[in-house]
Amino acid sequence: MSNCGSGASGMKERIRVLVVDDSAFMRRALLKMLENDPSIEVIGTANSGEEGVERVAALRPDVVTMDVEMPGIGGLEAVRSIMLSHPTPIIMISSVTREGAEETLRALELGAVDFIPKPTAAYMDILHVARDLVAKVRAVGGSKRPLTPPPAALAAPVQAPSVPSRPAAGTMPPVLPTPRLRAGRVGYEVVTLGTSTGGPVALSQVVPALPADLPVPLIIVQHMPPGFTRPLAERLNGASQLTVLEGEDGMPLRAGTAIVAPAGRQLAIVRGDGGWVCRLYIEPSGHSLHVPSVDHMMSSAAAVFHDKTIGVIMTGMGQDGLEGLKRIKAEGGYVVGQDEASCIVYGMPRAAALAGVVDRVVPLGGVARAIVETLESGKQ
Repeated sequence: MSNCGSGASGMKERIRVLVVDDSAFMRRALLKMLENDPSIEVIGTANSGEEGVERVAALRPDVVTMDVEMPGIGGLEAVRSIMLSHPTPIIMISSVTREGAEETLRALELGAVDFIPKPTAAYMDILHVARDLVAKVRAVGGSKRPLTPPPAALAAPVQAPSVPSRPAAGTMPPVLPTPRLRAGRVGYEVVTLGTSTGGPVALSQVVPALPADLPVPLIIVQHMPPGFTRPLAERLNGASQLTVLEGEDGMPLRAGTAIVAPAGRQLAIVRGDGGWVCRLYIEPSGHSLHVPSVDHMMSSAAAVFHDKTIGVIMTGMGQDGLEGLKRIKAEGGYVVGQDEASCIVYGMPRAAALAGVVDRVVPLGGVARAIVETLESGKQ
């Protein structure tokens, strides 16, 4: 671990990381994972939330890794304090439990930008966790987007949730007024949406802003490990006029319903007895980088609904979704992309924009309105 803040003269400046975890074993493990990458420099560690807040003020790191569950003020209150005093990209290290997932989603609402599952005996792919952590640190550490405290961080001090199935009032970020859907012919049959880093909070500003009478189904792929997509769907459901569900095999696609693809499965759309339904399946190991994959879901939708497909691509690293959006455009569908200024990581929308497959670019606060306006426009 280095105590200096910059690399050698003439070398590209490294990303400076502070590791906050009450476990000495985890601090050592995270330090080893991070410092195996030459572009990352661990400038310090802290063994409590209180010390983490103090060290952020003293060291001003580019990125913080934060354990969710710690004695004292804990990870949630530490995130809130850091976002209020010295806004810094924070990646949560979360246990793969229902309570851990709930607390992680709360941390994201308070200003954390992403998370990784904590390596345990039940989550043994340490190399995968290390690659994921390094990629996320590089993505958020390399972004120059200024951070501001989210609305949830400005509220009263937080307490760990007792595994609620729905968020308490006021815990989700506020959304713009719901666009009203004017009566008329709708020329589309489905809205597909893909997102990754920064997606949970972005979704909490888009999905609740959609009207209850949305005349088509909404299918969402959010990159997450197993155990996190169901709590995400439940939190969105509690804040939305739409019905939001985690997808199940054979689940029908219905207007006014949003389906979140479950982690660990690919989602396709097939013909069922009563109409179109979700088909969940497991690919051979290593076949796809992301499971679920935005590309798989969007390509399947385009193959079924052709030019009556809307694709929406939002904040996230990498380029998952690009091939699916190309398929949507090839079929004559319509694509909305989030703008760079409002993305936590401008990766997936950037890839789509550079490929020329985006019809309309909007800030995060305008995504729901863009969806409604596209539905209202019908097919020209």
